[in-house]
Formats: sequence, structure tokens, C-alpha cells
Amino acid sequence: MQGKVAIITGGARGIGEAIAKKLAAAGANLILWDVLEDAATETASRLAGEYGVKCKGVAVDVTDADAVENAVKAAVDEFGCVDVFVNNAGITRDGLLLRMKEEDWDLVLKINLKGTFLCTKAVGRFMCKARKGSIVNIASVVGIMGNAGQANYSASKAGVIGLTKTSAKEFASRGVRVNAVAPGYIRTAMTDKLSEEVRTTMLGFIPLGEFGSPDDVADAVAFLAGDASRYITGQVLKVDGGMVM
Repeated sequence: MQGKVAIITGGARGIGEAIAKKLAAAGANLILWDVLEDAATETASRLAGEYGVKCKGVAVDVTDADAVENAVKAAVDEFGCVDVFVNNAGITRDGLLLRMKEEDWDLVLKINLKGTFLCTKAVGRFMCKARKGSIVNIASVVGIMGNAGQANYSASKAGVIGLTKTSAKEFASRGVRVNAVAPGYIRTAMTDKLSEEVRTTMLGFIPLGEFGSPDDVADAVAFLAGDASRYITGQVLKVDGGMVM
């Protein structure tokens, strides 16, 4: 990844930050998009100091087509190219389907799926013209298997998987690869707050017997982003400890 340029949406914290660290450690210059401008700027400044790469935080709403188009253009103007794009921005608004508010359905689909579509369209246009690039979408195993209480989230991530496969077919002839990573249960602030009983139940679904870490997801993204996966496109790599086989 030495000298390559990567954009990561939702890159200010959590899994996005872990991905940013992994790519920075491999020598990539980074642009972190996030609606949390201060957090994105702080994370970018810290990574630039730690890894000696160029890193910039930018406030971007991935549901705003004009903002996305302008941010891609600004990145190309400043950095010269975009080699890697990671669609990581996403939210949850959980609830049983029969009780789910329409606005919670709309918001999750808007950010998780429409945002991925808008970003893929904007950066894909540049990458196809440059005849190179790697797009990595963050899906989820619930987009494959479903999950009670997450009708909106699982539908959005199933859509991301379909979008990944279709865009991979459309972009392949131009040398642009599109893949997805589908995390399972990953250790986060949310899972750390679960009761021992709930954690034990969740772990029972995972053959490897432990939750994953943000670094596990970041490792998979780094592989699909780099040249080691040059002959891989249209794939969904599950990072779930064997939960979905």
C-alpha cells in the first residue's frame, strides 16, 4: 500500500479507525470521511503523526450526492488519485419489524445502502477512467442470514452485497475490483456492555468461541484493498469466526 491513496467513510472511530490504522501502517495516504468533523480531523492528525503518512479528515455526508461528488473531486485534486475506497459508514436503528418506525427504516437504508451507492458511483467513475482501483464495502453476516430485530439493517447489508456483485461485474473490464467484508460479532463498546448471559448465548453461535476484533475486520479489508488480492473481485469475505458457513 506504500504511497497509495485511500478514502475511508466513517473513518473517525470504531472499525473505520481500525481500517485506517491498518492501511496507514502499510504506507497508504488517507482521507477520512465522517459526519463527525472534529473526530475525523483528530484521528487523521494522530495517524499522520504515528505512521508518517499524509492523512486528512473531511466532513462528508454520504447521503448527499453533491457532497460526495465534490469530496471525491477534491481528493483527486489534492492527492492526485484514489486507489482504494472503503464504504464503511453505517448505522443501526434496531427494532422488531412490526414495531419498526418508518423513519428508522428509511434512515438506515439511506445511510447504509444509498450512501454506498452514491460513493461507489462517484469514485467508480474516476477509477474506471484511471483503469485501476479497489473498492471494499463493509457488509454484515446479517445481510446473508438475517437477524430478528434488524429488518432494516439486514436489508441494507443484503443490498450492499448485491451492489458489490453488480458493480464488480460492471467495473471489471476497466481494471477496478469491488469486494465486500461481512463481519460477524465484533468486540465493540456495545458488545462489552452485554450481560454475561447474553454474551454466552452469542458465543454459542460462533464455532471459534470468541468475538472478533476491529483489527480482524481491518486485516480483511487491507487484503482486499491491496495487490495480494489482484485476481479477486465480486466476493464477500466473512469475518465471523465460522458463524455462517
